[in-house]
Amino acid sequence: MTPRSTGLIFALTAVSIFAVQDGISKHLGTAYPPIFVTMIRYWTFAGFAIFLASRSAAGLRKTADANRLWLQIARGVLLSTQIVVSIFSFSRVGLAATHTIFAAGPLAVACLSVPILGEKVGWRRWTAIGIGFIGILLIVNPLQVNFDARIAIPIVATVMFALYSVLTRLASRTDTADTAFFYTGVAGAVSITCVGPFYWSHITPGDWFWMMVLCMTGMSGHYLLIRAYDLLDAVAVQPIFYVQSVLVCMIGVFLFGEVMTVNMVAGCAIVIGAGIFTIWREAKLGRMPQGEADPPGSA
Repeated sequence: MTPRSTGLIFALTAVSIFAVQDGISKHLGTAYPPIFVTMIRYWTFAGFAIFLASRSAAGLRKTADANRLWLQIARGVLLSTQIVVSIFSFSRVGLAATHTIFAAGPLAVACLSVPILGEKVGWRRWTAIGIGFIGILLIVNPLQVNFDARIAIPIVATVMFALYSVLTRLASRTDTADTAFFYTGVAGAVSITCVGPFYWSHITPGDWFWMMVLCMTGMSGHYLLIRAYDLLDAVAVQPIFYVQSVLVCMIGVFLFGEVMTVNMVAGCAIVIGAGIFTIWREAKLGRMPQGEADPPGSA
């Protein structure tokens, strides 16, 4: 088996695990405060991040030595908050509706990369973003009589994750991926522990089992994703996350009785198509020598 095939298997397994994790998060987020569920999950995540850092070639002290400490901390706090919003969205809006909105993530990243990273986004990618926005309107369907304003929750979560992704790119200019992963877990755990205990809830023995499974899926999924990135370029891994969206929608429909409307399916297809084009376009420009890349404004 080639390294690329192995990397694809790791990535597909990781996103499948993440899909199961989202289903469990919906179950627990419906019964318990999302902040509490996220805090328990982050305690395990932080322990896993510290373990990986201590086993790395650089060692724990060197891994924790960030060149842009406040940026790394901000990333960790932002992601932990985004996960709370996501779990709240799973329980209140639904898995299927939430993940159809999440599919717009790469488009939001492209938009935010302009003011934060100073990247150039030309007419092709702006066109893809505009088409993706049309897909979002189809999903949200604001003209329907019984329009549900709660659809704003996954939109907020999508923008938050896009901001986290852009800040991660910014941090990668001065810090290693190991340092970024360390602060993603540790900073997030510290921040949410400042709030989470106020939402402490009694958990039934059965739900403690699901909480442990949630923590295990988080650790195993992230580990497999790390292995995938070791073998594949990021641009090869990103489109695979759309498989997660499909799996999560199936879990929502078949296990939780959610309904996928025609608008949601059509809008999601448009958004995914626009997102894949945006990812492909970034990869194409990234492979071009500096002198051969499109001039500013043409990407």
